[in-house]
Amino acid sequence: MSQPQIKFGILGCADIARKLSRAIILAPNATIYAIGSRSHEKATKFAASNNFPETAKIYGSYDAVLDDPNVDAVYIPLPTSLHIKWAVVAAQKKKHVLLEKPVALNVGEFDQIVETCELNGVQLMDSTMWMHNPRTARMKEFILDREKFGVLRSVHAVFSFTADPDFLENNIRIKPDLDALGALGDVGWYCVRAILWANDFQLPKSVTALPGTIFNKAGVIVSCGAAFQWEDGVTATFRCSFFENLSMTITASGTKGSLHINDFVIPIEEKQGSFTTATESRFNDLVTGWGPLPSQHTVVNDLPQEALMVTEFSRLVKSIKNDGSLTEKKWPNLSRMTQFVLDAVKTSIDKSGEPVSLG
Repeated sequence: MSQPQIKFGILGCADIARKLSRAIILAPNATIYAIGSRSHEKATKFAASNNFPETAKIYGSYDAVLDDPNVDAVYIPLPTSLHIKWAVVAAQKKKHVLLEKPVALNVGEFDQIVETCELNGVQLMDSTMWMHNPRTARMKEFILDREKFGVLRSVHAVFSFTADPDFLENNIRIKPDLDALGALGDVGWYCVRAILWANDFQLPKSVTALPGTIFNKAGVIVSCGAAFQWEDGVTATFRCSFFENLSMTITASGTKGSLHINDFVIPIEEKQGSFTTATESRFNDLVTGWGPLPSQHTVVNDLPQEALMVTEFSRLVKSIKNDGSLTEKKWPNLSRMTQFVLDAVKTSIDKSGEPVSLG
């Protein structure tokens, strides 16, 4: 028996919307019901090139999607500067909101989005896809295993890619009026989330931007890094960049073991992902090698991680819509925490690397 399907509307035709459109089609409990763009022609072309159902409604504005009473939820892949406007309007019109990251330009804007969603009883979730991959849960099990991993002491995360000249000149992620956080918001978001995830979402005591931040000619960050410190001595660093070879790594080190993953944001293979762990590693007598050797763990998933995200979001929406359940606070809380730390990194960058206390 097929599952009841949550009807999605999509606001805009951004490149990332191609991936999420496919995810909605693959999710067993969701369907694409409508898409809206600033022009009907653009929306029509996008729907045709991305295998939308023939029944999908095509609208020439975002408002038309939000005014459609049959739309249950919306996916918002618009530039970050437009999130507060359209997420708030969507929530006011009782549409559940799946929001691209970074969720806002700052935590104050995001708080307005959260407040409106809460007032209108709609679910809010950001589109950090790797959080929904079963591999992520398996990795967390290892980090929490006191016998194998011990106690967390440090985390290092990297997300970078080498952008082409057209990207560096024309992409919205380097435009100060559209995505003013640049690389920090685009790829740094994942690094900050990874660090918080590894340390059980405990906020650091302080955040310090590392030297070497690069800005483009418009003043937007295109490469940066930061260091975090916790009261108990745990430390973390991250690096994000539009100028370095594709890298998506997390290294977490504990008192007994360590974990390493090479592709945490987007798995090298869509339907499976691996990570390595090591426990009580030592050099051999001649210090010519070491052991026990790290072990590799492979986790298979039936659906791509973005489809698993849509499935979970749709499950929450269905529970609210049909069963009278309350909204799940976990996801907005994780979004806010990530944005809060991101803001601190940006503040430290603006203050030439001055440490910023998170209270």
